Amino acid sequence: MAININNLSNNNQVNRTVQQQQNDVKNQVDQKAVNTSQATRVSQDSVSLTPQARQLNDIQKKNGDAPPVNQRKVDQLKEAIQSGAYKVDAEKLAQSIAKFEFDLL
Repeated sequence: MAININNLSNNNQVNRTVQQQQNDVKNQVDQKAVNTSQATRVSQDSVSLTPQARQLNDIQKKNGDAPPVNQRKVDQLKEAIQSGAYKVDAEKLAQSIAKFEFDLL
C-alpha cells in the first residue's frame, strides 16, 4: 500500500472540482442573461391599427386637405331656406343619396 505524503493525487481532484464549479457558475450566469434578454423581448409593446382605424385616418387627412367653407354661400342658403325660396329637387336628392350609399361599399 502506497502512502501519498504530499497529497498530490487529491490536488488534481480538487482542481477539477473547482473548475467544474466555475463552469457551473458561468453557465448559470449565461442562462440568467438569456432569460433576461427573452423577458425583455416579450415585454415590448406593439400597436396595430384595424382597417377601420386606417380608413378613419385617411378620411381625416382628406378632410384636412379640403378647401375652407364658403361662408357667403352658406349664409345665402340659410337665408333662402328661412324665406322659403329654397326648393329641393327630389330627383337630384335621390341620385345623390344613392351615389353616397354606393360609394360606402
